[in-house]
Amino acid sequence: MAKPGLLAMVVTALALVVAALALPRKVDAWFNGLSHADRKTTRLHFYFHDTLSGRKPTAVRVAEATMTDKSPTGFGVVNMIDDPLTEGPEPESPLVGRAQGFYGSVGLESVALHMNMNLVFTTPEYNGSTLSILGHNPALETYREMPIVGGTGIFRLASGVVTAKTSFLNLTTGDAVVEYKVIALHY
Repeated sequence: MAKPGLLAMVVTALALVVAALALPRKVDAWFNGLSHADRKTTRLHFYFHDTLSGRKPTAVRVAEATMTDKSPTGFGVVNMIDDPLTEGPEPESPLVGRAQGFYGSVGLESVALHMNMNLVFTTPEYNGSTLSILGHNPALETYREMPIVGGTGIFRLASGVVTAKTSFLNLTTGDAVVEYKVIALHY
């Protein structure tokens, strides 16, 4: 016979699983109407400000490989980010959202990043909606392309591509401003 405390824990766990599987009514209704929905294309343009230096960095190192010789590419370094996204390249340009997630240096012989981030929008038109980016970023190349693997809010079921072009890079601090152009397909 099971102990009363263990039985209560099992029942609670099952209730949590059932609740997690149930979609909120608003999302469920949206999915039910999806078969009649047209796919939309949204194009966005903004600047990503990655600041590792100063009193208020927006990117912080959370891991580093232990190697006898430091890698010239930064291989093994992982940074957590909460970077502002702005209309223009200037830091005081109007905010359109934030890039939240992390990137890690994955190149042994070249500077290459693995990007895993959500673009969280704050403008009235897209407020609270997100685009999820997961992909390879050869950071020193002029033009980079990363896939959109999903989204929320207005961008539910998103796919598409993000292109990146560095506008500013301080090789001493690692601070960068990157121009992003987005083509998102969504319903």
